[in-house]
Amino acid sequence: VQLVESGGGLVQAGGSLRLSCAASGRTFSRYIMGWFRQAPGKEREFVAAVSWSEGDTHYADSVKGRFTISRDNAKNTVYLQMDSLKPEDTAVYYCARRTVGSFAVVPGGYDYWGQGTQVTVST
Repeated sequence: VQLVESGGGLVQAGGSLRLSCAASGRTFSRYIMGWFRQAPGKEREFVAAVSWSEGDTHYADSVKGRFTISRDNAKNTVYLQMDSLKPEDTAVYYCARRTVGSFAVVPGGYDYWGQGTQVTVST
């Protein structure tokens, strides 16, 4: 299984970015997919997750109302639309796959990870 993130970059505060995570494997649609982030000197933290059917989503309070997670099972891709970005959103963003069918907000609940993509929000 490979997860490859893209779409990171440098953006001014208030701007938007759209992250993508392309996954290998024929059973992509059966897994919960999540996004996490890790800022320098901080622990990796949960950002958002989406169920296999996209019927259920879950967000960290810090991004609720600003970020939107979605997935396209036909393209084996999960997205994170990030709007109204703040400097505190600066971090490396990782996508991850969870095998069990319930949401999890801790990194240990996910079994495969991408390499990460850097998001930097300037003031």
